[in-house]
Amino acid sequence: MSFRNVIVNERCKLEYSLNYLICKKRLDETRILIDEIKLVIINSTQVSITTSLISMLSKNKIKLIFCDERHNPECELVPYQNNYYSYRKIKDQIKFIENKGNFWKRIVEEKIYNQARNLKIINCIDEYEMLEEYKNNVLEGDSSNREGHSAKVYFNAIFGKGFSRDSDNVTNKYLNYGYSIILSSINREIKFLGYLTELGIHHIGESNPFNFSCDLMEPIRPLIDSYVIKKMVNEDNYKTIFIDMLASEVIFNNQKILLDNAIHLYIMNAVSCIKDNDIENIKFIEYEL
Repeated sequence: MSFRNVIVNERCKLEYSLNYLICKKRLDETRILIDEIKLVIINSTQVSITTSLISMLSKNKIKLIFCDERHNPECELVPYQNNYYSYRKIKDQIKFIENKGNFWKRIVEEKIYNQARNLKIINCIDEYEMLEEYKNNVLEGDSSNREGHSAKVYFNAIFGKGFSRDSDNVTNKYLNYGYSIILSSINREIKFLGYLTELGIHHIGESNPFNFSCDLMEPIRPLIDSYVIKKMVNEDNYKTIFIDMLASEVIFNNQKILLDNAIHLYIMNAVSCIKDNDIENIKFIEYEL
């Protein structure tokens, strides 16, 4: 069973030989068994990587993420050979978009619920009660935009009234990095099941290759927020903290399991419920505050 998250931070050459990822530096060489790897993050633009290694990572469905010069995730490897029944799955996906109204209602309710919990731990009781009211009044398809109203109240309460998610500041840098790690894990699971990340239900951006992933990650965003709220991240550790987060314990279906495994089960459950129009039985990832 794969369990290693490999992060490459400095100049080196990555290559493949005899089922090993080999990292070569000037005076040293590290070998990691391919079967043990779950995720590879190239966190430097000074890394070279062979096509044979890229091919082998793809064949083993190992997520490969490339970062830009600012060390932010830029792109990722998405294998073609994900599922033997991809054509059938894609046809199913086109059909189950018809269930989008109730699906998005449940997603928004869960997201607001988790946001409200974050507000409660920092004693923003008035805002907490406001989000509880919003959560109880979400309409089908969130036609009254309770998500947008909640987001404004939520971020203003946590980071101040001058805060904007569009601003170029250190808080957004932390949030965006954490969100990108979750998004990559969800992309992997959707592709593994044979569905299209591009074909979303609520997110329908023509230039967004991860619309469906963005739909499904919304209730997990407050987990990332909680790390920033509790000041668990800083300039020196935020990348490591959010990558290690995938190996932290959460609750899914009343059981404590690792977040990365919970994401796998959550995506399987969500897709099954959407397909069967059984939206009320979608199970969500819970986290302890």
